[in-house]
Amino acid sequence: MIPKKNNIVPLILGGMLMLLMACNSNYTSRKKGYFKIDLPEHQYQVFNKQGFPYSFEYPVYATVIQDSTYFDSTPENNYWINLDFPAFNARLFMSYKIIGGLAPYKIKQADGSYKDSLGVNQFDLMVNDAFNLTNKNDVIASSIKDSLIRNPNGISGVFFKVGGNAATASQFFLSDTTKNFIRGALYFDATPNADSLRPVQEFLRKDLEHLISTFEFKSQK
Repeated sequence: MIPKKNNIVPLILGGMLMLLMACNSNYTSRKKGYFKIDLPEHQYQVFNKQGFPYSFEYPVYATVIQDSTYFDSTPENNYWINLDFPAFNARLFMSYKIIGGLAPYKIKQADGSYKDSLGVNQFDLMVNDAFNLTNKNDVIASSIKDSLIRNPNGISGVFFKVGGNAATASQFFLSDTTKNFIRGALYFDATPNADSLRPVQEFLRKDLEHLISTFEFKSQK
């Protein structure tokens, strides 16, 4: 039934009044948040593969993969590995070097090309390289803190904690200073964001600390 003409005006006025009340109501903005991440319980297993010069304990939710191509280059030996964390889109690169051993590197020529050559792995130079690689993040890092390491197995090194939106917030190196040297760097397959990654960073940092505390070079036995 079509409303009578004299009834239309009150209906229109009432609708306008309700619209004005809605426009003047208080608006509360929603705080920015991130998806909740369910973190598993810290549990560990032993990596002690035959033929490898080291052993350690790592999380049961990680997978060890032998690294055949390290950032589009070929590892200098067969003992470079990755620890993949599929649930977190994260990967720990672990590169092993023999102190005094030969390592391939490239020498830039006058024409701009590069020539393959071999150099000797010197302990002090590898330590400097570890610091330099970490300090490459200083452009975007809010802080870089390094802590000395000495685990129960007598292995020494340095742990680097990088703050801000750096590509890798956790790096370390371990060595017996005479024969073995290994470096680790944790990366995420995501755009670096310190706020959204913080819970996972802190969770996996505990796993790295456990790995470091249980790490052992077999040649020391």
